Amino acid sequence: MSAQPLVLGIETSCDETGIGIVRGTTLLANVISSSMEEHARFGGVVPEVAARAHLEAIEPALREALETAGVTLDELDAIAVTSGPGLSGALMVGVGAAKALAVALEKPFYAVNHLVGHVGADVLRTEGEPAIALPTIALLVSGGHTSLLHVRDLTSDVELLGETIDDAAGEAFDKVARLLGLPYPGGPHIDRVAAEGDPAAVRFPRGLTLPKDLERHRYDFSFSGLKTAVARHVEKLRDAGEPVPVADIAASFREAVADVLTAKAIAACADLGVPRLLLGGGVAANARVRALAAGRAAAAGVELRIPPLSLCTDNGAMIAALAAQLIAAGHPPSSLGVSADSTLPVTQIQA
Repeated sequence: MSAQPLVLGIETSCDETGIGIVRGTTLLANVISSSMEEHARFGGVVPEVAARAHLEAIEPALREALETAGVTLDELDAIAVTSGPGLSGALMVGVGAAKALAVALEKPFYAVNHLVGHVGADVLRTEGEPAIALPTIALLVSGGHTSLLHVRDLTSDVELLGETIDDAAGEAFDKVARLLGLPYPGGPHIDRVAAEGDPAAVRFPRGLTLPKDLERHRYDFSFSGLKTAVARHVEKLRDAGEPVPVADIAASFREAVADVLTAKAIAACADLGVPRLLLGGGVAANARVRALAAGRAAAAGVELRIPPLSLCTDNGAMIAALAAQLIAAGHPPSSLGVSADSTLPVTQIQA
């Protein structure tokens, strides 16, 4: 197989149907069909609705990606898919489609880890940009995951340093947005409103940052207490008949999340002697998280990497990119007996 394999990647772990095509480290197509609007009236992702939406979107997205890339199915060198972690029903749609394509086209099949895919997205750089340097600390923050990783080798050595012990950051954004009367998904709307607020208006708690917590949970995250603190603050204001300063509360909440995320990530860089930090996942699009990460990384002498915004949210291109790296490193294909695994550990890069 070519050193620059032509790979099609399928991503259906949550509410976005992603089809991506890459040639080695070159992005040829990145098509994303989101079912977010279908979930908005429920205030969150409904697994059955997501799975059905993937079934409807996957074929049109596949056709569009092939057309955009200017390639045919027969030209592909391999088919890749997210096999986990994620929503079981949603994952099954993508895994089933990828297996069908692999069998019909007689192409190698690669089932890969969704979270490591977010790191893999950073290999898709425009011409002239330096490739990702390893090892790196990776902070992955999305609707369902908040994880801190030590990536020594993208295809063979990923260590989980810490993760959320309750709500993921994205879930906290959604829940706080609902408390403040803002639409779903909460992240972009809180980001927009917070721009007009005072981040120091309310000192909300920073979960797992006290000395006693850091002993056991140095790299872990907790946002449930923060969400509850916001709810109590809003309830107290309403009970007193006072107006709720939505912009100030949104800004103060966002500041608390960004503070914890970036402080723990930079601490990991210092503790492990790794002068590189990569941000990934949808919450990496948050303006304050990006700004605070940039400021703290610069102060600590840490190189900050953030993939293009179109590659931060769930997408098939990152899955194709990770598979292309696995192929280039000589890893054999996955078995067609591999099934969707909603709790696939991040240490298992390929299923």
